[in-house]
Amino acid sequence: MRIDAHQHFWKYSVAEYEWIGDDMPELKRDFLPRDLKPLLAIEGFDGSIAVQARQSLEETRWLLELAEQNDFVKGVVGWVDLCSTELPTQLERFAGHPKLVGVRHIVQGEPDDEFMLRPEFRKGIARLAGYGLTYDLLLYPRHLPVAVKLVREFPKQPFVLDHIAKPGIADGVLEPWSRDIRELARFGNICCKVSGMVTEARWKRWRAEDFRPYVDVVFEAFGPERVMIGSDWPVCTVSASYAETIAIVKEYIRKFSEEQRNAILGGNCAGFYGVA
Repeated sequence: MRIDAHQHFWKYSVAEYEWIGDDMPELKRDFLPRDLKPLLAIEGFDGSIAVQARQSLEETRWLLELAEQNDFVKGVVGWVDLCSTELPTQLERFAGHPKLVGVRHIVQGEPDDEFMLRPEFRKGIARLAGYGLTYDLLLYPRHLPVAVKLVREFPKQPFVLDHIAKPGIADGVLEPWSRDIRELARFGNICCKVSGMVTEARWKRWRAEDFRPYVDVVFEAFGPERVMIGSDWPVCTVSASYAETIAIVKEYIRKFSEEQRNAILGGNCAGFYGVA
């Protein structure tokens, strides 16, 4: 099975998606399963993982509804309020759905760089494994040392790092991102999505070689058995088409064995999220 490990759906509104600025006109419209399905087919993907873009229980419900209606949506990474006293009720509401495979919080938007170490957040993380749920880490490079502490504290919790932690590709900045991501990768309970890179590069002016130093680090640190391909569609379209985005990783992994390529293109994702 080949799976795009990271994509989004939304019905656009200015109020709900205030992060979509005037420099992102491509994103100011609806993006729904009917828009993604043909793109997946062209690239040979059997399905995708839909990831939350709003911190809303309503969006989690809506994404699960879309997944029920579209077989190619293999799983949903939704949102629940990990810091809330209502978290047990929220988990009981959603965790029984067969397509809820994980949760995510938009940590990169929190003003406190050590948000993930707050007692209430850690208490929320501690509940996830009991429901068979993974956790997606959405971070900037400055958050990586904090992520190391979190991942170390919860060795039985499966984590995956989104967008290789958004390094400064446009400016060619490798450190301290490279050092910190290698430290994070030392823990066996975390994987990494090779996704979101084109939006960290020079929009629509990048070259394939811009990404190589970063992808080299990721594969050296995690190994092909803990890396999964993701498009970050439709966000990627501010800088590249779906096909161009996917081609960056597909070209890079040509040097790997067929077994390793199959793992990176879907097997690792299916195993991590537990999708059939």
